[in-house]
Amino acid sequence: MNNLSNTQKKQLKGMAHSLKPVVMIGQHGMKESIDNEVANAIKYHQLIKIKVGLGDRDARDELIEQIVTTHNAILVQRIGNIAVLYRFNPQKGKLDGLS
Repeated sequence: MNNLSNTQKKQLKGMAHSLKPVVMIGQHGMKESIDNEVANAIKYHQLIKIKVGLGDRDARDELIEQIVTTHNAILVQRIGNIAVLYRFNPQKGKLDGLS
């Protein structure tokens, strides 16, 4: 499930609205421990928010794209320094509320 319909993206955005960021990346960027935390969080939750505290917008966008690619995730939404990522986990099944 790499491609999501617009309806599915809307549903995921709605589900993510009440979520708090589970991973926060500071000014020093990505570290192996943070990368492992993202991997564990997205595997378990499927839908996560991450907060990227890099000051430079281009660096922030680049880091988010790197995370999406590395973890085979889908960028559902990005607002400011918050990104919502989704990756289907066949062992967990479909998220409740997602058609």
